[in-house]
Amino acid sequence: MMAKTVRLDKFLAAAGYGSRKEIKKIVRQGKVTVNGEVIKDSSVHVAPEKDRVTVDMVEVIYRELVYLILNKPSGYITSTEDSGEPTVMEFIPEEFSHYKLFPVGRLDRDTEGLLLLTNDGKLAHDLLAPKKHIPKTYYVKVDGHVSDKHIEAFSAGIILDDGYNTMPSQLVIRAAGNAGEARLTMSEVELTIYEGKFHQVKRMFAAFGMQVIYLKRIAMGQLQLDPTLNPGDIRELKPDELAMLREG
Repeated sequence: MMAKTVRLDKFLAAAGYGSRKEIKKIVRQGKVTVNGEVIKDSSVHVAPEKDRVTVDMVEVIYRELVYLILNKPSGYITSTEDSGEPTVMEFIPEEFSHYKLFPVGRLDRDTEGLLLLTNDGKLAHDLLAPKKHIPKTYYVKVDGHVSDKHIEAFSAGIILDDGYNTMPSQLVIRAAGNAGEARLTMSEVELTIYEGKFHQVKRMFAAFGMQVIYLKRIAMGQLQLDPTLNPGDIRELKPDELAMLREG
């Protein structure tokens, strides 16, 4: 099987060496070598898995696709556009800034937790496609007493305020709060859903007159949020994590 090849200018652009115009200039200046040979034509093809490419005698590391995991903090919107508000794109390290990364799905401004950023459109589509029903698990604090009756209701599907009936979900009670008290009590739960309607988790609890106080996504598919990542921390996915993500 022949090795996959790519144009030299595209190869260097993916590695962060500038625009096609800028790359054409450094190539003409004789700063680029392929397997030890100076190349002055940026349209030649190279095999990323076989050929050794250098710029100013420094070997170029080529990666077409990048996968980052962010523990999103509260107060940031999930958007690639600068609307005058802080966005999750601010957490992308400089070394990845030349990749056209985008967040996979959305988390509300006040929601924390697991958020993926990548330039792999196919993987993003697979994770977000409604027909795939990829599970997403959240840690939730609500201002009410959660009991077994809520577990049963969530497992049957919740009718939202617009009449939509959600898919069955799994509710696990971590701390039920106190029933029958006049003052507000808080329960802690984990909720796994298989779709992503607008403000879905908040609206599901609102159907019972409960307000979500705190919301954090802790899993997507088989991928768990790394407990060592503090809010705002970001890193590349490990190979085994990427494999779990692809398995759904």
